[in-house]
Parts: sequence; C-alpha cells; structure tokens
Amino acid sequence: MKFLVAVILTAILAYLGGLILPWWSLVIAAFTGGVLIYQSAFRAYFAGFLGVFLLWSGLAWWADKANESILSLRIAQLFPGPDTAFFIVILTGLVAGLVGGLGALTGHFLRKR
Repeated sequence: MKFLVAVILTAILAYLGGLILPWWSLVIAAFTGGVLIYQSAFRAYFAGFLGVFLLWSGLAWWADKANESILSLRIAQLFPGPDTAFFIVILTGLVAGLVGGLGALTGHFLRKR
C-alpha cells in the first residue's frame, strides 16, 4: 500500500511542479515522496521511477496524439532503433523515470540518516 501511495504522490507532485517550475522539478517531487514515505531503498527508487515514468510517458503520448505524431516520427529518425512514435514516448518516460528514481532514492537515504 505504501508503494502505491508513493507512486501516486510522486506523480501528482511532479505534475503540479511541472506546471510552474522547470522540468527538473520532478526530482523535487520524487525526493519529497522518498522522504515522506519510508520504504526499502529498492521500493523507494522503483516508486519514484514508476510515478515519473507513467506521468511523463502519458504526457508525451498525449502531446504526440495531439499533433498526429509529426514531431516524434522526425525525432525517432535521429535515434538508432525503430522509427515509431511509441519508441520516443517510451524513451522519454525512461529518461524521466531514471531521474525520478534517483531523486526518490536520495530522499530515502536522507530519511534513513
């Protein structure tokens, strides 16, 4: 139950922070989730990763759907791998998820201290 609460809290805080702050506010949101909800280090990292991954993948998919995949297909041609919009959406979520997971892990270790 704590894990699900941490994922939802991280996603909500990252979304709200993203409305008024730069992109890196997702680290602050994940850090806050890691500090407020005590879990093991792995669960804290995975909760931060999953919360931010789902949020950013969803937002990237929403933006991609709105412009009929024009930009994402052009960006996909720059990367090795499949030339699909789905690849860029997942790649966006993975990069953001890694950053969010590291923020949550930092919060976990601060609380543990």
